[in-house]
This record gives sequence, C-alpha cells and structure tokens, in this order.
Amino acid sequence: MGLLDSAKDAAAATGKKIGEAVEDAKDRIGDKADEARAESEVKKAEADVRKAEADRDAVQAKNEFKEDLR
Repeated sequence: MGLLDSAKDAAAATGKKIGEAVEDAKDRIGDKADEARAESEVKKAEADVRKAEADRDAVQAKNEFKEDLR
C-alpha cells in the first residue's frame, strides 16, 4: 500500500503544480491585457491632446485673419 499511497501523493502534487502553473499563466495574460488597455488609453489621450491643440491653432489663425481684415 505504501507504493500506491506514494503514487497518489505524487499525482496530487503534480496536479497541484499544474493548477498553479495555469493560474500563473492566466494572471500573466490578464496583466498583459491590462497593460495593453492602459497603453491604448494613453494613445487615445495623446491623440485628443493633439486634436485640441490643432483646434486651438485653427481658432487663433482664424481670429488673427479676422483681426487683419478689420
């Protein structure tokens, strides 16, 4: 019976290790997904800033043109 118990314990330990490895992999994938989402938000914010700056410059140019016409 000792050999059978040892085999059961080894199988249980192996199963536990595999389960931990799967959980670690899921956590890593989740972390990478979070990083990608955050990077996407940063890129969008940067694009919004560039658009706002372009709008500001267009308004300034329009106002300067109008002032020159007066």
